[in-house]
Amino acid sequence: MTDDNRNLNVALLIDADNASWHAIDPVLTVLAELGSVNVRRVYGNWTKPELKGWHDMTVKYGIEPQQQFDLTKGKNATDMKMTIDAMDLLYRGRVRAFGIMSSDSDFMPLAMRIRQDGHDVYGFGASRTPQAFQNACTRFIDVDKLIETPAPS
Repeated sequence: MTDDNRNLNVALLIDADNASWHAIDPVLTVLAELGSVNVRRVYGNWTKPELKGWHDMTVKYGIEPQQQFDLTKGKNATDMKMTIDAMDLLYRGRVRAFGIMSSDSDFMPLAMRIRQDGHDVYGFGASRTPQAFQNACTRFIDVDKLIETPAPS
C-alpha cells in the first residue's frame, strides 16, 4: 500500500445472496492494497440456512451483518438496503472508494452513481456476473479466479 492509499477509507458492501463467502479473504486482501477497509457490511436474511457460511465470516473478519427479512418472495429488499447504505456513506463524505461484492446486475446504477461523484468502485463477483455491472465498476474482479489463485510462497 502506498502512502497515498494508507489513509484511503474503503467501504465493502456485500450482497450475501449473490456472493460467495469463500472469496472474502482474497477480496479483503485486494481492497487492503487500496486503503483501509473500515466499513465492512454484509446484507441478507440471516434466517436462511444457505447464509450460514456468511454468518461465520462476520465473526472471523469483523463484518457487520445487516438483517433484511424477505418481505415478499422475489423482491430486492436486501439490494435496496445495501443501496441506501451506500448512498448514506457517499454523502457523509468519509468513504473514498467502494467495494461491492455481488454478481447481481441490479447494482450497476449504484456503481455508476458513486463513480459520478469521483469515487472508485471495485466490483467483486463470479464470472457469470452480467457485463453491465462489470462495466459500471472502475475495476471488476472475478472472485472465481481469486479463489483459484494459489497464495504466493
